[in-house]
Amino acid sequence: MRIRTLAAVLAILAAPVLQAQTLLHDGWKFTLGNAADPAADMGSGTEYFNYLTKAASIHNEGPYTTTFDDSSWQEVTVPHDWAATLPSAPEASHSHGYKTIGYKYPECSVGWYRRNFSFSNADRNKRFQIRFDGIFRNSIVWFNGVYLGTEPSGYAVRVVDITPYIDYNGPNVLCVRADATLEEGWFYEGAGIYRNVWLIETPNVHPVAGGIFTVWSDGTLTASAEIENNGGKTASGTVTHRLMDAEGNEVCSASADYELLAGMTGTFPSSMNIADPHLWDIDDPYLYTLQTEISGRTYSTPVGIRVAKFTADNGFYLNGRKVTLKGVNLHQDHAGVGSAIPNGLQEWRVQQLKALGCNAIRSSHNPASQALLDVCDRLGMLVIDENRLMGMTSEHKRLLENLVRWGRQHPSVILWSIGNEEWGLENDERGSRLASEMTSYMMLLDPTRRVTYANAGGTVMVYHTDVAGFNYIKQNNLDRFHYEHPRTPAVGTEETTGCGTRGYYGEPSPTAVPSQNVIEKGWQYYVDRPWAAGLFYWTGFDYRGESNPLSYPAVSSEFGILDYCGFPKDEAWYLLSWWTDVPVLYVTPKNANGTYTVYGNCDEVALKAGGKSLGRKHMPRNGKLVFEAPAKGGKVVATGYVNGRKSITYTLEPTSPAASIQVNTNKRTIRSDGRDVAVLTVQVKDAKGRVVSGANSPLTLSLEGPGRIIGAGNGDPCFDYTGQNVVPAFGGLAQVLVQSSGQTGSLTLTVSSDGLAPGSVTLDIIP
Repeated sequence: MRIRTLAAVLAILAAPVLQAQTLLHDGWKFTLGNAADPAADMGSGTEYFNYLTKAASIHNEGPYTTTFDDSSWQEVTVPHDWAATLPSAPEASHSHGYKTIGYKYPECSVGWYRRNFSFSNADRNKRFQIRFDGIFRNSIVWFNGVYLGTEPSGYAVRVVDITPYIDYNGPNVLCVRADATLEEGWFYEGAGIYRNVWLIETPNVHPVAGGIFTVWSDGTLTASAEIENNGGKTASGTVTHRLMDAEGNEVCSASADYELLAGMTGTFPSSMNIADPHLWDIDDPYLYTLQTEISGRTYSTPVGIRVAKFTADNGFYLNGRKVTLKGVNLHQDHAGVGSAIPNGLQEWRVQQLKALGCNAIRSSHNPASQALLDVCDRLGMLVIDENRLMGMTSEHKRLLENLVRWGRQHPSVILWSIGNEEWGLENDERGSRLASEMTSYMMLLDPTRRVTYANAGGTVMVYHTDVAGFNYIKQNNLDRFHYEHPRTPAVGTEETTGCGTRGYYGEPSPTAVPSQNVIEKGWQYYVDRPWAAGLFYWTGFDYRGESNPLSYPAVSSEFGILDYCGFPKDEAWYLLSWWTDVPVLYVTPKNANGTYTVYGNCDEVALKAGGKSLGRKHMPRNGKLVFEAPAKGGKVVATGYVNGRKSITYTLEPTSPAASIQVNTNKRTIRSDGRDVAVLTVQVKDAKGRVVSGANSPLTLSLEGPGRIIGAGNGDPCFDYTGQNVVPAFGGLAQVLVQSSGQTGSLTLTVSSDGLAPGSVTLDIIP
């Protein structure tokens, strides 16, 4: 009875379900509008009977009507970020990477999308919905000229039912207007339909979008189905759940009867006992599939069974095993594509972090996309899923509900965050009341997870959540907190990396800053405090905007452990040394202070430079080594010792002039589904095959075959990709992102530069 009651509480919100759905990747038309002039904004709302005055008025002529001529509009694929290829300007928003969008640029701040649909008489007894996983921002949706509502937030999942407005005998048009004039965050956020869009088809009696969810407790899996009856009469039947293992075998089943009046929605739970489940874990992200049958239709929902617990005296436990959170913060944007990150690129980014030993991501500072959470479920990456803006009005509650609805079925999500660094509230009674009310509300929506808040150094609000989150030890006294609140768990929600520009070792300049090599301070601090759950570094990847301490022409941050393309900076080797069991030894080039920094996990390291011994030193646990460099450089050789024996060597030597280009790919085969992406690394090498770190050659990109270059970059904080096919190498490297155009076959990318032997790679495209 207790489990059934819990499921009834959880029915307030539902989690994602894989229904009969189609990804709406292609077929879109796009154009810019105008945020300041309705006449220049496709004439939207200037009609005598505008779209709010009458539904589908025959007098309307805007883009939302079926007769509008969009032949001059640009063909685009979704996800799409129109801001990514806009030019930059020094007077534009610093925090958003100087893109010419916002209140100063009304002609670039509104985007219009249209997509055509066809339906037949055979579809009359079906329901059709459109699910938008994210539109930035203040989006308006129409179908066949009928206004379907507005969503102010750029981070909310939105579902609209288009069934009543379908014309089964004529053209059908979905129209979206997005207005990115107003920023929600203080970082690059992109513009447009930057997350996936789905067409969902169901019978009249069907689960609500996101209406199938599970709860695991004490050996019992409770599956609930939130069902909606859109038929014209009372409907009754049985909802049947079958839990299937990864090999497709049925593990257990359960059912519940339902009866719904016309237009009614109800939630129907049923429970299954599982004596020895295969648990989801970071090293074994095992997923079951829940097959739910309603009205003759089967819906599939991934299920990960796991137990996550935060403790005040010994940190975080996953499935009864202590796990130290080795995390990073992550914004949703990437070189070349901005915020429109396809699924395949999401997966590649998470893989790069896992390779460093990272086991957790904090989505900063907004709800994670469904695509990212799906990847984290599959790859075993833990997630703190974060709310965008604090508050407890009906608007704020609606967005909290949206956060929980679309995050709580994901086993990767272990903690909700209600907010980040709200300086105006952290130190007074308003903040304590708000944190308490939001935490209670989140617990009502999801009693199975705890709630945190990322504290900037305030003294009040952090004490009113389940798990205290601390941004930076330099502005938070964790020891005092633990002494005064010994029963409250804690986690480091942000900690500094000290990273700078990849491959730069000179004095700070207007366009580059050297690494500060201070990443170990945070890790050593939390390792010494096992009562804390771990930490999340700021940040995993560089991101556009907040280019502090740089400014224009620098357009991206320097905080990442990996640069904007995902190429490792020096401090990535520190994490690889102490977050993994991989034998590591790495020497940075001589910096402006005249020293070499050595990262590794050997017991001792001996260093030679130009044939001269610089000594042999003990490697401190969770630390690094610094050696004074001789006045003259030359070949540098590091030797690592374990238990007194040579274990690993690393050689750093000058390269000769650039001679050739090599193109590598993360995969030789990509799918034609519009979601997969090949990540290509371009290296400029000398005659001996060594990457020339000083090579900044202009690289010309040429693609042949049924595909497209969706983005490119090089990690240079001053490089601004705007769709060009010439990309300069930076530190001898560049990156190209390639996607199929929907057809099968093969495609070849060739990269060339004057005076260098060109490089190429061929990819196979499969269905």
